[in-house]
Formats: sequence, C-alpha cells, structure tokens
Amino acid sequence: MKNLKFVGLIAALAFAQNCATSSNLNGKNDYSVTSEAFKNAYNSITVEDLKRDLYIIASDDMQGRDTGSPGQKKAGEYMIQQYKNYGISFPKALGSYYQKVPSEFMKTRNGQLPESENILAYIEGSEKPEELIVISGHYDHVGMKNGVVYNGADDDGSGTVAVMEIAEAFQKAKKAGFGPKRSILFLHVTGEEHGLWGSDYYAKNPVFPLANTVANLNIDMIGRDDPENRGKQYVYVIGSAMLSSELKTINEQANKDSHNLILNYKYDDPKDPDRLYYRSDHYNFAKHNIPIIFYFDGIHEDYHKPTDTPDKIDYPLLQKRTQLVFTTAWELANRPERIKVDGKNTR
Repeated sequence: MKNLKFVGLIAALAFAQNCATSSNLNGKNDYSVTSEAFKNAYNSITVEDLKRDLYIIASDDMQGRDTGSPGQKKAGEYMIQQYKNYGISFPKALGSYYQKVPSEFMKTRNGQLPESENILAYIEGSEKPEELIVISGHYDHVGMKNGVVYNGADDDGSGTVAVMEIAEAFQKAKKAGFGPKRSILFLHVTGEEHGLWGSDYYAKNPVFPLANTVANLNIDMIGRDDPENRGKQYVYVIGSAMLSSELKTINEQANKDSHNLILNYKYDDPKDPDRLYYRSDHYNFAKHNIPIIFYFDGIHEDYHKPTDTPDKIDYPLLQKRTQLVFTTAWELANRPERIKVDGKNTR
C-alpha cells in the first residue's frame, strides 16, 4: 500500500505540474516566445508600417531634420501623433513627450546649436515598474546643404521608425493583457550627428534613475547593407557582452527565436579603428555601466549623402532587424531577474 500511495502521489504531482504548465501556456502568465501574445505583437511589426512612417520621416518636407530645425520639429510632431494614435503616453514626471535640450548645453566648434528636444514615450511595467528598459534611436540628421536635402532615411530614419514599431508592438501586447513587466522608455534623441548631445543630456538629466535602467538597446542605421555584406541577412551587433555577458546570450537566443540573422561582431571591440562603440547614443548609457547593444548595418555608399533616401531601404530586412530588437526587449522586460552587470566600461 505504501508503494501504491507513493506512485499515486507522484502521479498527482505530475498532473498538477502539467496543469500548471498548461495554465502558463494558455493563461496570463505566459510571456514565452511561443505564446499568442508574443506572436501577435511580433507580427504587428510590418514592412508596410515601417515604410509608411519612413517615407514621412525622411521626406523632403522634413528638410533633413537638422538639430533644432523646423524640419526636425515637424518630424517630431508626426512621431508624437503616432504615439497618441497607439495610445502610448509620456512619462508622468516629464509632463509631455518633450524633454527640452537647451541651446547652451549643445556647444560645438561652430558655436551653439539651436534648442531642441528629445522625444520620450513610455509604457509602465506591470510588475517591476521601477526597473526600466530604454530603446533608443536618434531622429536628427544633417539637414540641408546648398539647398539639397539630406534625407537620412537610413541614418537614422530607420532606427526612428523601428523604435516606433517596437513601441506599438508592446502596446498591442498590453491591450491584450500582456503588458511588459518592466517599464519601457522609447527614447528618440536629438543632436546625435553633432556630438551625441541628446543622449548626453538625458544621461545627465534622467527622467528615471540610471541605477534602475536595466539595459539600453540602441538602433542607429538598420535599413541597408554595406559592401562587405551585400545581399546578406545580417546585422552588426556592438557592445552586447561589454557590460553583461547575459545580454549577449539573450540577444543570440532572441535571434534564434526570430529570423536567425547573421550576427556580425566585427565592430564589437572598443579598440576597433572605426571606434563605433563610442560613436552612437548607447555610449552615454554604457559609460554609466548600463548594459547596451548597438544595432547597426555598416557604412554604405550613401552614408551622410543626399542619396540616403527611403526608396533605397531594404524594408524586409529592416523588419527582421526590428523584430530581433523587439524579441530581445521582450525577454529583458519580462524575465524574472534583471540582467547582471559583470563587466566594466573601459573608458
């Protein structure tokens, strides 16, 4: 009888475990990449939406989006309207979508830049709202030269619309009852082309404590390919293991769970002669020992030229890269423990 009771107990426990697993797979606790909540959000990132927004953000009407220019402000107004359409608000402490970056803060060799704005959209976490994932991209470009518009479709119109699409995907999941467990800040920074000013200003005037910032995923140029990788399904990944070995592992698993792109680590070295680890907005988080990933497509023939136009974007590849970033952010936002910082910034 004792043996029969033991067998019965084991069977009961196994049944209970199966029920719990089934509940997690079908209930409100399932945030796995096989869940309907994830799939629906992931699939909401479409070529059509990315293309629609980029043709507006990188249009001639935006006059190249130079820092503080009317064209940049017009682009910002469009972005904010889209966030309103998604039902995504701004951080309460900020009082609006704008974080003003004063002219006197942005001093260059040629004088001070005009006053400009970072644009911040925000989804509060359901379980760990004090912990924050920052998804960033700069929305400025270099403006006009001799009457010619530098549209900046890839640099960084591609990152701008990717951040917006990722935000919409998280909001769709939230509406379905699967809002992110950690808070997410969608940070569009200004002044990158003139010296990373917008991200520097945010880091020195954070809306949320930097100590509570779990990671920064920075997207700067993900819509094209470079000559070295022409025609390949790839993305450069920079800095993912610099400050947290877990972050690289998470991103690589997210890649397997999405499109299995070629993850190119060519520039993943602070000593690389191109010094790309220091050249985009993620660095203003990394220097505070916040784990980062910089997603990048490389230096192509239209970089910082008026020929960087939206018709040259590889939209299916832009979609895949955006979905990779979303999958990584989904894991970071919903995993039980925040990732460990087991590295140290080298400068």
